[in-house]
Amino acid sequence: MCGFTWPIPPTCRSTPDRFQSTLLTIDCCIIGGGIIGLSIARELAGRGCRVRLLAREPRRQTSSWAAAGILPPAPLPNQPDPKAALTALSDRLHWQWAAELRAETGIDNGLRRCGGVYLARDASGLESLHVEADRWRGQGVTCAWLDRQELLAAEPGLATAVVEGRITGGFLLPEEARIRPPWQLDALERSCLARGVSLGHSAAVERVEVAGGRVTGLGVRGERGTETVAADCYVLAAGAWSGGLAGQFGLRLDTRPIRGQIALVRFSGQPLGHVVNLGLDYLVPREDGRVLVGSTLEDSGFDPVTVPATIEALLAMASELLGDLSTAVVERAWAGLRPGSVDGLPTIGPVPGYDNAFVATGHFRAGIHQSPGTAVIVADLVEGKSPPVEITAFAPDRASGSCGQR
Repeated sequence: MCGFTWPIPPTCRSTPDRFQSTLLTIDCCIIGGGIIGLSIARELAGRGCRVRLLAREPRRQTSSWAAAGILPPAPLPNQPDPKAALTALSDRLHWQWAAELRAETGIDNGLRRCGGVYLARDASGLESLHVEADRWRGQGVTCAWLDRQELLAAEPGLATAVVEGRITGGFLLPEEARIRPPWQLDALERSCLARGVSLGHSAAVERVEVAGGRVTGLGVRGERGTETVAADCYVLAAGAWSGGLAGQFGLRLDTRPIRGQIALVRFSGQPLGHVVNLGLDYLVPREDGRVLVGSTLEDSGFDPVTVPATIEALLAMASELLGDLSTAVVERAWAGLRPGSVDGLPTIGPVPGYDNAFVATGHFRAGIHQSPGTAVIVADLVEGKSPPVEITAFAPDRASGSCGQR
């Protein structure tokens, strides 16, 4: 089974009656093939679980693949704020996982400590940045304030914007990091396969079968037709698509899709040394001389398409910061659908009323960053253990507030 110490938790153990009716060969079935689902599958398989993962879409169509891969600095451990505590746990695990994934798969996921510069256009923006800088310092994060001259020294690529007065100042977070999401997904999938995870691609879950306070099976439509998938326990980690399936548990999850559009621009030489943040916009330099230009927040339904006018607006922002882009080449643009939540918190925990079903979704813009910690939390819940951070605030049946955005 899952390599558990005795007694085996009930969520991963067949009762005698159930064993007589169906011989189960799967300890845990995970619905969702993005960064959260793959991370949970890897963690459970590493603990000895027999795992099946059902991916509705190819990796290149997931919001995880479309992400920019910015990892803001992690707060110090033992934060009272639950989201900060989850981020702190995840950030520590990211560096551990990066080394493990490289050893297991040979894939470098591109995790690098590059630093992040946060900018303001005017006095009002500077005032807001001072408040944000105080918040970072309050979480134990190193934050260096930069006047215009210090900003020029820290990031010469912004010289045109600073000299012409389009940027008035900002601060530097030297611990900010970046990761290459497609490489991370590739590494996770290869690690999952090496650990024995069964991956089902193009597998759409159409029906959740329940009886007696348990999930008893999933009706799945795949490349080879329809089938019923049975397991000891189930994890719903389908991102923005989680809400529809959650309804079959009688659970309301407002995980509506929030579209983000990004452009990839190639320069003759890398103009930046840090991730550059201007409000919700950003520039992410890559080692190959390219820069990611993003991103938008659009409540536009399940429509992961780019809009030419929006991409032009993003490029105008890049030109505002970097100057003339006439010699740069816009290689491509894409969009992804982040799973937004009504209160800005992820949903992680047991499904109320069911003793073998769990949810992990709604991470919005922090899915890449919070994926390892989420995986450990869910694996602990599946094994009947107390998770390493307090998760009451993430409960699937918590009271909902207004829509929160990071």
